[in-house]
Amino acid sequence: MEYNCADSSVTLCRSCDLVISKRALPSGVRALCPRCHTTLYDTPYCSINGMLALCLTALIFFIPANLLPVLELHFLGSIRTTTTIEGAMAVANQGYWIVAIAVLVSAVIAPGLLLISVLTQILIIKYRLNVPFFREVLKRLLRFHELITQLSMLEIYMISIFISVFQLTDYTDIYLGMGTFCFAMLFLVTLFLQREYHIEHMWNIIDE
Repeated sequence: MEYNCADSSVTLCRSCDLVISKRALPSGVRALCPRCHTTLYDTPYCSINGMLALCLTALIFFIPANLLPVLELHFLGSIRTTTTIEGAMAVANQGYWIVAIAVLVSAVIAPGLLLISVLTQILIIKYRLNVPFFREVLKRLLRFHELITQLSMLEIYMISIFISVFQLTDYTDIYLGMGTFCFAMLFLVTLFLQREYHIEHMWNIIDE
């Protein structure tokens, strides 16, 4: 049974309903109810250093994933390649501007902003930049994190690639190159990064 509290700084024990103030925990530590010893919440699996490694890895894959061809089509002797950005521009040239903008935002702009935002947050926390300017930057990034996360839809674009491959294999030869590999790795690393990132944990670090 899930319990929702209006104040995110407190939680209820699911067994004895004891109200408990939440606090940031060291890595690998689990919070237990002091009355009935029921598990309340865990710390994120990854440490700040772990998230930093995932974020840097994702940024390394981000540039080739968007500059190298994702698909290479061979049809009747002609070869055609396309990148994510070129695909969006092709859609725009056919008059579907809204779809093109949605592709650019969800597959290129939002994932890039998400990675830069998380990297900035991690660096501010890791190097304990406690001056008011950096604290304000961190708070603003945390406020907009959920919006950027919702705009980033790499999984939708990845699924569309799989669907295109399955539908076109009967008509043409399709080759998956380094761009496909980089985009798939970007998707997987970003997925793990989002899984390990806990915005509540980041807010708690500010409050410490």
